[in-house]
Amino acid sequence: MSDAEIDAAVASDPDWAEFESIDWRKAEVVVPPKKQAISIRLDQDLIDYFKAQGPGYQRRINAVLRSYVQQRKTG
Repeated sequence: MSDAEIDAAVASDPDWAEFESIDWRKAEVVVPPKKQAISIRLDQDLIDYFKAQGPGYQRRINAVLRSYVQQRKTG
């Protein structure tokens, strides 16, 4: 695809409309912290719930735990 074709495809994408006015020149690349593999035992219903939300269930579990920790630190 040429740059012009890519620009046209982006312009016609309705999902892009909300991002069009963002000044991307100030965007920064953020490298996420390295994850450590562990073994953890969770209740089956919790695992089922997160897996039912689709791919990335471990990332979502991590986000929930991170939110909990942040709330405990500020509370």
